Amino acid sequence: MRALHTAATGMAAQELNVQVISNNIANLRTTGYKKQRAAFQDLIYDHVRRVGAQASGQGTILRMMSQGTMSPTGNDLDIAIRGEGFFKIQMPDGTFTYTRDGSFTTDQQGRIVNAQGNPVQPTITIPQNSSGIVINAQGQVSVTLPGQTTPSTIGQIGLTRFVNKTGLQPIGDTLSTEPPASGPPQDGTANVDGFGDMQQSSLEQANVEVVSEISDLIAAQRAYEMNAKVISAADQMLQSTSNMFR
Repeated sequence: MRALHTAATGMAAQELNVQVISNNIANLRTTGYKKQRAAFQDLIYDHVRRVGAQASGQGTILRMMSQGTMSPTGNDLDIAIRGEGFFKIQMPDGTFTYTRDGSFTTDQQGRIVNAQGNPVQPTITIPQNSSGIVINAQGQVSVTLPGQTTPSTIGQIGLTRFVNKTGLQPIGDTLSTEPPASGPPQDGTANVDGFGDMQQSSLEQANVEVVSEISDLIAAQRAYEMNAKVISAADQMLQSTSNMFR
């Protein structure tokens, strides 16, 4: 009976593995997306787990926070982060979320906002009829105002980092919230004190490697099939044992 339980646990684990891989592939073109990886631990012991030890029969999903490649866009309000840090976004309810997706635009009020229309922090408003938007490596935003020939700094986009950035909780639309696992947010300035710098007119692509994901998908499928065969073999053994007592 233990063989049936062990193989069933293995099948459930590989099902989760396939789900994670498929999610990575689906987000291959999602700006700033960080791929996930299913992590498992062995459970095949007489004592399945030590008292007090935490374990998950179906695995734990880990987010891989490696740097994605930079892709030029030509859009003045597209910003890529090279290095540590997240953009801080204010939600309609006043709470904050965090993202690596720097595909920004302006709303009707001229504020710099994300794709969902939520303002980037600190809030920066582009004056009407201004031109020549420049965002430097520190996140300072400069524009040329009407009637002037030299650029004027109108604000500075900040960055936020976390002690455990892999602990951030994704909520969709490339946004994440700060659960206790991530540690408190640490606001700062780009290109200072270990924060990454900003690159204008570029976007960070997803850090998903297609070849690696396909290879992992094939391995997960084969592992699932082998666990299914174990269940079939254990069933045949139980059937033979049952027939012996008839």
